[in-house]
Amino acid sequence: MPRRARLSIPGIPWHIIQRGNNRSVCFHSEEDFQFYLHYLQEFAVKFGCAIHAYVLMTNHVHLLLTPQRPNSASLLMKHLGQRYVQYINRTYQRSGTLWEGRFRSCLTQTEDYVLACYRYIELNPVRAAMVNQPQDYRWSSYHTNALGKAGSLIVPHDQYQRLAIDDNNRREAYRALFKAHIDEEIVGQIRNATNGNFALGGERFQREIETALGRRARRGQAGRPSNSPSDEKNQLDLL
Repeated sequence: MPRRARLSIPGIPWHIIQRGNNRSVCFHSEEDFQFYLHYLQEFAVKFGCAIHAYVLMTNHVHLLLTPQRPNSASLLMKHLGQRYVQYINRTYQRSGTLWEGRFRSCLTQTEDYVLACYRYIELNPVRAAMVNQPQDYRWSSYHTNALGKAGSLIVPHDQYQRLAIDDNNRREAYRALFKAHIDEEIVGQIRNATNGNFALGGERFQREIETALGRRARRGQAGRPSNSPSDEKNQLDLL
């Protein structure tokens, strides 16, 4: 069965996850993390993607970005993935694949869901029990979005900008979002939409995406069963 084409509309944010093959380690050293972030920024600029949030885990990566063009995100992930695999194979004298095939993604509704994705991504190390607080994990955008660390990689989304009228109050409001747990229903929606290449948002948003692209953007539409075996397996794959 052919793979479903990705949902892609310029100007609408994507949540992306890319895993190591068989959950193998992707980042072995500080230099590895730095190399990935360097080329993430370089290719984001080259292909027209605004990076809003990220976390680099030991064996997978989460990104929240907005593409300028229909193929911006796919080109970013293709070239970044290839460049990083070449680096890893050369550095560690290995060969073959590093990534678990095709990266996973979903379009994300701005209202309600974008800031939830920010939190979902930056809390990943906490959910994995690697740290107690998001600021304790070095390789995430929390240090920029919540603590004001200088850097040119992160481009704030409009929803983030609307948290307050100035930077200090905005970061304070952002940190306050992390004092409460993310609703488990929202977490499940993020996981299912990203694994399934669906639109993450309310029913109206999903219908708008389907109308714009002329194909389904929700689970169980167009006469398909609500879950296929591969869908159910995929639901187990995200933290």
